Amino acid sequence: MALALPQLPGLHSLPAPEHPELVAAPVAEALAAWPGAEGVAVVEIDPDLADTAAMSEAYDVPMAAGANCVVVAGKREGEERVAACLVRADTRADVNHIVKRLLDVRKPSFLPLERAVAESGMEYGGITPLGLPAGWRLLVDSRVADIDVAVIGSGLRRSKLLVPGSLLVQLPRAEVVEGLAS
Repeated sequence: MALALPQLPGLHSLPAPEHPELVAAPVAEALAAWPGAEGVAVVEIDPDLADTAAMSEAYDVPMAAGANCVVVAGKREGEERVAACLVRADTRADVNHIVKRLLDVRKPSFLPLERAVAESGMEYGGITPLGLPAGWRLLVDSRVADIDVAVIGSGLRRSKLLVPGSLLVQLPRAEVVEGLAS
């Protein structure tokens, strides 16, 4: 039995795997390879409203329905360690404690914008946990699972993905972390 396509009022849901033109290339590849993709929708939005707060206000989507993906890096003994952290939009990733401990680095910091965009193949404001580079860890706050329909990036600023939180914690390579965000 196919999963119902996620919907939110005011947004027109399309099956994401059937619309690769609405997502970044690495995201389209990830959707094609992931069995859970049948439960993922894509919605077109105004690219000027891609930032979570602006999108939430313009489309009347509660912040608690959003999930943000931030990319963090740090070094230990000359080795760089990178992780994408997926947290509810109404929280913040605990970079200085939890992420630091999980990456086992001295000083974690957000990956510079230019590097995050270049290495992910995604646009700023659209970086998403689907289709991340193989060397990056994917840390997912356990509370993301509780979001009925999570609004996440699509890799592009002109669209968003709608994904049940219960599917996000099942993403390939996802490490579900209790208390990743506060």
